[in-house]
Amino acid sequence: MEPKFVIDVNVGRLAKWLRVMGYDALFDRDADDYLLFRIASEEDRILLTGDTYVMERKVVASGEVKALLLTSDSVWDQLKCIVQSLELSDDNRFSRCIECNVPLQDMRKEDVKDLVPPFVYATQEEFMRCHRCTKIYWRGTHWQNMRYELSKVN
Repeated sequence: MEPKFVIDVNVGRLAKWLRVMGYDALFDRDADDYLLFRIASEEDRILLTGDTYVMERKVVASGEVKALLLTSDSVWDQLKCIVQSLELSDDNRFSRCIECNVPLQDMRKEDVKDLVPPFVYATQEEFMRCHRCTKIYWRGTHWQNMRYELSKVN
């Protein structure tokens, strides 16, 4: 079973990159520690944090909530730590909405003709859409750039 994450505000930049890698990564900038603990416990999520005090809380110390402390301020070092500690794979990249964390749905090319720029329509064959925010994704140069950045993590 793929790990799922809930992310503390002090390492919030991880959400985007874990989603790009295809992982379910919840992030709410306004969530306090108690809400994070509840979500992690109820949904069997791993809490990612940079807060040493979180690691000392009873629910974490007892193992009721799984948590990983990330000591670096660099998002790339944080990702390396997660990938190595949890032996994550990145085989399923670009399958979740970067904004909403919702799994993307494949779309037929003809269905996006009026929704994407003409150049994108002419040069791309595969499109995906988030059913929540309706954002449309395709594997253009931005996707290649993200793959390049993530290749440094492994």
